[in-house]
Amino acid sequence: MSVPEISPINWLRLAILGVIWGASFMFVTIALTGVGPLVLVATRLTLGAIFLVILSCVMGSGLPPRRGPNAIRIWLFALVLALFSNAAPFALLSWGQQVVASGFAGVCMAVVPLFVLPLAHVFVPGETLTLRRLTGFVTGTIGVIILIGPTAFASTGNDMEILAKIACVCAASCYAIGTICTRLCPDVDRLALATAVLLLASLIFTPYALYMEGLPDTLNAKSLFALLYLGILPTGVAQILLVMVIREAGPVFMSLVNYQVPIWSVVFGTLVLTEPLPPSLLLGLVLILSGVALSQLGALRRLFGRG
Repeated sequence: MSVPEISPINWLRLAILGVIWGASFMFVTIALTGVGPLVLVATRLTLGAIFLVILSCVMGSGLPPRRGPNAIRIWLFALVLALFSNAAPFALLSWGQQVVASGFAGVCMAVVPLFVLPLAHVFVPGETLTLRRLTGFVTGTIGVIILIGPTAFASTGNDMEILAKIACVCAASCYAIGTICTRLCPDVDRLALATAVLLLASLIFTPYALYMEGLPDTLNAKSLFALLYLGILPTGVAQILLVMVIREAGPVFMSLVNYQVPIWSVVFGTLVLTEPLPPSLLLGLVLILSGVALSQLGALRRLFGRG
């Protein structure tokens, strides 16, 4: 396993992921006018899988090999990634967000890097947990919490609230485990792995979603467009970029995207959905950027040619 390479192209990939995942919250809001939350997830997984299957066939990468020295391990890792990076957290969040305060899931996603740090330290060579890294990630997490605001921790009074909050935290830990497993997977074509992961996730999640919610009665044009966006960009394209960044730059670097997403979510919500701009935006932004800079100080110095 090679040492993580935090190159300019991986900074660009990380930034693109932040934008397209940040915009996904806005498109989810639009898509939910025509479908239920579980069918929404199943649809984006299925569309993403179809997109990647077509792309992998055109590019000639296909699916991971079914025979060979590492074939079984690669497909087992793909199954683990389908469960922990897609099916399980999507199901947990879809259920949990119906009960907890709206911002609580956002806070849980912000602590994903704090789950990733110790796991990467133990399982991934070259991802040592240092005080500077830990301080940077804690600073970024505090920035996200300030950005989302205290309403994220408000009680809804629902009898299932404690279980729902546990479900959201478990979803965050699933993402962390999935990130580590992506790095530990045997070497394989990036597009082939991404395609296998989404294909398996779709096959796992879609029957569950249809059983729970059934097919939608009507589907308006706006909802259809939003579903197409969610399936192709933040699911299909994002899965390729995610695999590339984790395999090349490491899971700790990849986890920085969790600090970008809330920023872009607020920006798109304000510009497109005319949602009010949170008064804590500036302070949260300063803390998030400071945390990112502190945790990746060495990589930033190399990026700007200072060491």
